[in-house]
Amino acid sequence: MASIPIKSVLVVDDSRLARMLISKYILGKYPHWLIIEASSGAEAIDKAKVESPNYITMDYNMEGMNGAEAAEQILQYAPKTTIALFTANIQASTKAQAQTLGIHFVAKPVTENTVQQALYYFASRP
Repeated sequence: MASIPIKSVLVVDDSRLARMLISKYILGKYPHWLIIEASSGAEAIDKAKVESPNYITMDYNMEGMNGAEAAEQILQYAPKTTIALFTANIQASTKAQAQTLGIHFVAKPVTENTVQQALYYFASRP
């Protein structure tokens, strides 16, 4: 019997509720995946260095550094990390920033559908 590959997801959002919802929807689809949480960009960078997650869901608007800045730093030392940027900032400049970084843009609010968009993106990456 083949073993199920365990993936890890770093869920980054300053909203505890958003982290809980994203985690719930991911575990509903992939109950064997490991969820790691961070509530700020700085904490995300630290946890990404230690945990080396397969995937990251990253909020954009957070106190201190925004999610794009945190993603950029993570990608400097872990360029193959797959990141989905969750944000209510749907301006073209935010979308362009995500595209420049090579990360997937997902418009908030956090719903089962928006988390599914991120999961499809993760599944499409090598």
